[in-house]
Amino acid sequence: MPRRHMARRYLEMDVFADRPGAGNPLVVIPDTDGLDASRMQAIARWTRRPETTFLFPPTVEGASYRVRMFSPEREVPFAGHPSIGTAHAVLELGLAAPVDGLLWQQGETGVLPLAVRGEGPGRTIAVRVPRARVVEVADPGDARIIPILAGAPVGPLPPALMDGGRRWWVAELASEAALRGLQPDWDAVAALAGSTGSMGLCAFARADAGQGHDLAVRALVGAGPRFEDAASGAANATLAAWLRHNDAVPGGRLEYVASQGREVGYDARLHLRIDHDGDVWSGGQVRDIVRGTLDWD
Repeated sequence: MPRRHMARRYLEMDVFADRPGAGNPLVVIPDTDGLDASRMQAIARWTRRPETTFLFPPTVEGASYRVRMFSPEREVPFAGHPSIGTAHAVLELGLAAPVDGLLWQQGETGVLPLAVRGEGPGRTIAVRVPRARVVEVADPGDARIIPILAGAPVGPLPPALMDGGRRWWVAELASEAALRGLQPDWDAVAALAGSTGSMGLCAFARADAGQGHDLAVRALVGAGPRFEDAASGAANATLAAWLRHNDAVPGGRLEYVASQGREVGYDARLHLRIDHDGDVWSGGQVRDIVRGTLDWD
């Protein structure tokens, strides 16, 4: 008997964006009846967005909803921008409401809280990310990293490999101009990712005064397809943990704003917060772009 086609709600949005086109695209599929892992993977491959998420009823007491996340190539256990965009969709669809300002997301890495601040277009959502740990601190002249930086002047903090669910190398450059002008060696990015089981390199620099952000960030992915991420909540959260570890958070504050994506045609703003327990919250605004239906059995 032929399978009945089902019109599923299809939502597309920009995460970490204060206006359309500035942030990291995400697709959310709220209607998941009859979808197994292979069909979800096929949909994610078809959307060709960095991630596509699928909503399910929670199976853990206290969770607001359950989510599965897929890149075009594989299922992803956790990522920042899909968490924030999915929570935004849940709120917009009325599927759950914050309790004491929090939603609770059940995913492959457990149940994580998301803080909801404000209402309307200015609302921000931030996920408390898994705690990151320092795996390795490298010499500033490490031969695995220097080729990626292509001669750009480095900053005072040494490069480090951090593990926050996904592994990222972080490396500081001496100025925002040096970071934005960086032309990375992509073969070296891929070699670093492959040899250390990491996503690649998150390069950052202190922002120039009066820019409206505290850090400029570039996340260079060498695991799988090589690309520069428009806005990575997980990479920025891992970086925030490294800054806190070194008492080097911008301005000594517990909250700051990172700019990411200009070099690849975006202009995302990520809000990072470190609470009094030392946990990192990564978030920002979300803008709806597309609401429609997906005809997929």
